[in-house]
Amino acid sequence: MIVQVRPAADAFYPSSYEPWSEFLTGQQGKPPSPYWDPLAFMIEETHKRGMEFHAWLNPYRAVQTIGKSSIAPAHITNIHPEWFLIYGDKKYFDPGNKDAQRFVVQVVRDIVERYPVDAIHMDDYFYPYRIAGKEFPDAASYARAKSSLNKDDWRRSNVDSIIVAISKAIKTVNKEVRFGISPFSVWRNKDKDERGSDSRAGQTNYDDLYADILLWLEKGWIDYVTPQLYLEIGHDKIAYEKLLDWWSRNAYGKHIYIGHGIYRALDKAQSGWKNPRELPNQLQLLRGYPQVQGSVYFSSKSFATNPNGWNDSLRTNYYRYPALLPPMPWLAGKAPLAPAVSILSRKAETIRFTVQPAKENRTAIKYYVLYRFPAARSMASLANSGEFIHAIVVKPQGFDQEVTWREGAERYQFYVSSVGKNNMESDLVPITMLVKD
Repeated sequence: MIVQVRPAADAFYPSSYEPWSEFLTGQQGKPPSPYWDPLAFMIEETHKRGMEFHAWLNPYRAVQTIGKSSIAPAHITNIHPEWFLIYGDKKYFDPGNKDAQRFVVQVVRDIVERYPVDAIHMDDYFYPYRIAGKEFPDAASYARAKSSLNKDDWRRSNVDSIIVAISKAIKTVNKEVRFGISPFSVWRNKDKDERGSDSRAGQTNYDDLYADILLWLEKGWIDYVTPQLYLEIGHDKIAYEKLLDWWSRNAYGKHIYIGHGIYRALDKAQSGWKNPRELPNQLQLLRGYPQVQGSVYFSSKSFATNPNGWNDSLRTNYYRYPALLPPMPWLAGKAPLAPAVSILSRKAETIRFTVQPAKENRTAIKYYVLYRFPAARSMASLANSGEFIHAIVVKPQGFDQEVTWREGAERYQFYVSSVGKNNMESDLVPITMLVKD
């Protein structure tokens, strides 16, 4: 789950740095009543289901709509007005202000220190998208910096520096917490840079948002990228299939989760997303790229009306089998030791057993994976297929289970493994072997 918890220098959790969000209670600074901590609740419920929770923050936006947004007296825009710039109807942290940068980094550090988040996630809002005829008002900040860089490179260096600082802050607190970015679909058009994509985007990450995503991936400052490939297959300027191919070749070994714009299916003006085959076709294309680890959908509420019947096709076809989250080998941590298995009872067709974590484990256990393989087939040829995951058991301290190893003429073998905090899986331990009549 990727959930927004800091939309505009406010919070969906109790914070000593920023007030409660107006998007939670209707008035910025007003705590929920009855009092509760939404972030803690969401993390707990997500983890109960064996899922990850990625805390989504907007780094620079401070006021969503000037004159309309609720602003608390203790909001940072009132405490340090010199840190902010107005562009259009919004107020932003000045990316060139080092004090403002340090404040944002501390907000991130505070979350990672106090909550067991699995990742910090940011999207495409770095420098704001350009408004026609209006220049972003950072001339004074640029002059104060006395930089030898031209203004565009200076802006990119500002974003680079906060990405580096956030990355270091996260890893200093917990090396297993990931840092991910969900950028606009186009890094650069190839007419500007031979490394760019076959696209004709009016604005790009590099040239307009001053976000050099490729540099961040190459340097290892971020752990995953979720490019927003929200337009349809065959789009005349930003075609899904072309950007999918481009990102698959430019991740520098880090994870790629493709962002699908399912929300566009609810917009009558988006004719490309009215095709019932659009999303299935996107997934089929994606699965042809082993460098791509999966999909992210924006947004969850778009599934509420089952657009084009996709809820059904995803459940019964594309996601009919469970899947394990892919590990990130470059992060800290090792695979856990294999669990200990004890047989409790064996009957003609069933077996009952208990699973416990290894006594001297090297990492905390997230969950166990119980596999069921047809005994007549080679396990080696079946491994890594979700079809043979019998259950994912989110009971880190261990569990008891009864399974059926014989159904008529068919015989099954069961194996169990442990999965640790970095999604690394232990060796499989056999529970049942083929029992001869």
